[in-house]
Amino acid sequence: MTALARWCFGHRFAVVGLWMALLFALGGAYAAMGPGYSAQFVLPDSESTIALQLLQKSLPADSGDTDQIVVHVDGGSIRDAAVEKKITTMLAKVDAVPSVASVTSMYSEENGRISADGRTAYADVQFDKLPDELDPADIDEVIHLAEDARGAGLQVELGGPAIQQQTEPPAGSSELMGIAAAAVVLFFAFGSLIGLLLPLVVALTGLGAGIMVIGLLSHPVTLSDITPTLATLIGLGVGIDYALFIVTRYRTGLLSGLAPQAAAIRALNTSGRAVLFAGGTVVIALLGLLVLGVDFLNGLGIGSAVAVGFTVLASLTLLPAMLGLAGDRLISKRQRRALAANGPLHEDAGGIWGRVAREVEKHRAWLSAAVLLVIALLSIPTLSIRLGSSDAGNGKVGVTTRDAYDLLAAGFGPGFNGPLQLVAEVSSPRDAQAFTSLLRTVSSSRGVTSVQPIPYEAGAPLAIAVVVPNSSPQSAQTDELIDRLRRDVIPAAEQGTSLRVHVGGATAIFKDFAQVLTEKLPLFLGVVIALGFLLLLLAFRSVLIPLTAAVMNLVAAAASFGVIVAIFQWGWGSDLLGTGGAGPVEAFVPAIMLAVLFGLSMDYQVFLLSRMYEEWNRTGDNKRAVRIGQAETGKVITAAALIMAFVFMAFVLDGERVIAEFGIGLTAAVAIDAFLLRTVLVPSLMHLFGRANWWLPGRLDRILPHLSIEGPPGGPDQRRDAEAGQTAGPVAATVGRPT
Repeated sequence: MTALARWCFGHRFAVVGLWMALLFALGGAYAAMGPGYSAQFVLPDSESTIALQLLQKSLPADSGDTDQIVVHVDGGSIRDAAVEKKITTMLAKVDAVPSVASVTSMYSEENGRISADGRTAYADVQFDKLPDELDPADIDEVIHLAEDARGAGLQVELGGPAIQQQTEPPAGSSELMGIAAAAVVLFFAFGSLIGLLLPLVVALTGLGAGIMVIGLLSHPVTLSDITPTLATLIGLGVGIDYALFIVTRYRTGLLSGLAPQAAAIRALNTSGRAVLFAGGTVVIALLGLLVLGVDFLNGLGIGSAVAVGFTVLASLTLLPAMLGLAGDRLISKRQRRALAANGPLHEDAGGIWGRVAREVEKHRAWLSAAVLLVIALLSIPTLSIRLGSSDAGNGKVGVTTRDAYDLLAAGFGPGFNGPLQLVAEVSSPRDAQAFTSLLRTVSSSRGVTSVQPIPYEAGAPLAIAVVVPNSSPQSAQTDELIDRLRRDVIPAAEQGTSLRVHVGGATAIFKDFAQVLTEKLPLFLGVVIALGFLLLLLAFRSVLIPLTAAVMNLVAAAASFGVIVAIFQWGWGSDLLGTGGAGPVEAFVPAIMLAVLFGLSMDYQVFLLSRMYEEWNRTGDNKRAVRIGQAETGKVITAAALIMAFVFMAFVLDGERVIAEFGIGLTAAVAIDAFLLRTVLVPSLMHLFGRANWWLPGRLDRILPHLSIEGPPGGPDQRRDAEAGQTAGPVAATVGRPT
C-alpha cells in the first residue's frame, strides 16, 4: 500500500487523467452498444419451467407473453353497440402490430371474458416472444392504440408482464437525494467544502465506471433489469463510506504532524488496507450468491460486485491522487495555524464518544441486556416471514397496470390476475380422457374459481387449461392451491396412465423460485458466516472475536428482516411509502441482503476492531483497548452509517416495492449495526469477556498465515516512519506548509 499511495500521490495528475480516460472509453462503448438487461425469470428444472419449455417447443406462438386489454364502462354495458364497435376496431388494429401473434376479443364465442354485470371485460393479447425479447416499439404501439380508445365513461387499461416492463417509470431523483443527504453529513463531519466533495467525487467516479461496465457485461452475461438500480444503491453507499474512512485517517495524520504525502501514505496503509479488506469481503459475499445456482441471482451478485469493486479501486487510486491535489486544505485554516504555532495535535479519545465509551464500560452488563432485548423484539416478525412475489396490486394507483389489476379483481375475482396453467403431455386417448377428468376434479376443488380448457386438435402432444384461483397471485391461499394440485390432485389423475401434467404460469414460477431459495438459503448463510469467521480469525488472531462477529451478523440480519416483514408483509405503513399493501417478501431479498449485510457489518467491525487491536498490541490492556477503539472510531462509524442510511432510504421514495424492500431493510440493518451493535453491544461484550477476546491457541497461531490490516507492525512512531519513508523530525518540520 505504501508504494501505491506514494505513486498515486506523486503522479496525481496522471492518475486523474487515467480515470478520466477510462470513463470516456467506457462511456463511448456504452453509448455504442447500450445495455442488454433481461426481464426473463425462469428456474432450471422446476415444474413451472418445464411447463414453459413444453409450450415453447410445441406451441411457440402461444409460449410468448400474454397481456390483457381491460375495458370498463361507468354506465350501460360492454355489449352496447357503440362500445362494441369502438373496442372491436381498436382490437383489430392491435392484432396488426408485428409482434402480436393473436388477439382474443371479449366478444368472441368463448365465454368468460365479460363480467357478470356486463360492465368490465378483457381481451387477451398474445405476443410472439417473451417480454425482454419483444421490440419495445411494438409494445408502445399496443399501448397507444388501446389508450386512444378511451372516452367519456369508457376506461381502457392494460396489464401483463410486457406492459408492466414497458410502462415502468424512469428512475427518479433518489440517487440525487441520497447524494445530497450524504453531502450534509460529510459537511458536518469535516466542516469544509473540500472534505465534502472528495468522498462524493471518488464514490461517483468509481460507481459511474462500474455501472457502465455492468451495462456492457449485460450482453455476454444474463443480468436482470433491476441490476443497475441495486448496484447503484449498494455501490453509492459503500463508495462514499470507503472514501470517508480514508479521508478521516488522512485528516488525522495532518493533525498529528505529518506532511500531506506522509499522511496520505499512512491513510492508505491503514484505512486503505481496511477498505481493501472490507470491500473484498463484500465482493466475495456478493459472488457467493453463485452457490445458489440461480441465473437471476447470479446476475444481481455479479453486477453489485462489479460496482463495489470499482468503488474500492477508486478509493485506493483516485482518492490518494486527489489528496495530493487538496494537500493540507482538508483541515481548516484555524487548524493549520494551530499546527504551525503549537505543533502536532494528538488524537483525542475524549469528547462525546469518549464519554460514551466510558459509560459503556461502566454499565456493560445491563447495556448488553437492553440491546439484546431490543434486537429480540425487532426480530419477532422474522419468525413469520413468507417469501414470494408481490403482484401488480401493489403498484402505484393511476398506473395502467395497477388500474387494470383492480378492474379485473373487481369484475372477475382476485385470482384472475394470476391464473395457473395446467400443461399436460398427452400421448394417447386414455391420457386425454384422464386430463378431461382431472379438469372436472380441479374445477370442484377448494380455492378454484374456474377452469378453462384451451381448444386443441386431436392427437396434439400437449393439452392446456387455465385455472383461476379465488385468491390473488401473492396470497398464501394461492400457494397452498398449487401445492395441493401438485401433491394430491394431479398425481391421482396421472395414476395408471402416461399422462404428465405440470402446473405453470407466472404465479407458479415465482412460487417455485421462493421454494428453491428457501431450501438453499441455509447453505448460503453457512458459507457467508464461515467466510467471515475465517477472515476475522486471520486478521485479529482471536477465536472469540470472529465468533462474536458471526453472532452479530445473525442478529443484525434477523432484526432487519423483522423490520421488512412488519412493513411489507404485515403492511405496517407500506401504503404511506407508496409501495402497496401487505404482501409476501420478495423471494430474492433475503439472499441479496445477507450478502450485503455481511460486507457492511465487516466494514464497521474491521474499523472498530483494528483500532482496538492496535491498542491491545501496544498496551496489553483490554479495557483501555476497547475504550480507546470505541472512542476514536465512534464518530466515523456513525457518520458512515448515517450516510448509508440516507442513501438507502432515498431509494424508497421511487415507490418501487422491490427496491423499497432493499432500501428499508438495509437502512434498518445499518442503523442496528452501527448504533446498537458496534457502538454498544460489541464493546460491552468485549469488556465482559476481558482478555479472552484476544485468545488464540498456540498451535493454531503457528499454522495460520498472518494478515495485516493496519500496516507494518510496531508502535505508532515505527509505523509512521515505515509509511513515510523518513524520520519523524523532517516530517514534523514540513507540517503547516500549504501545498
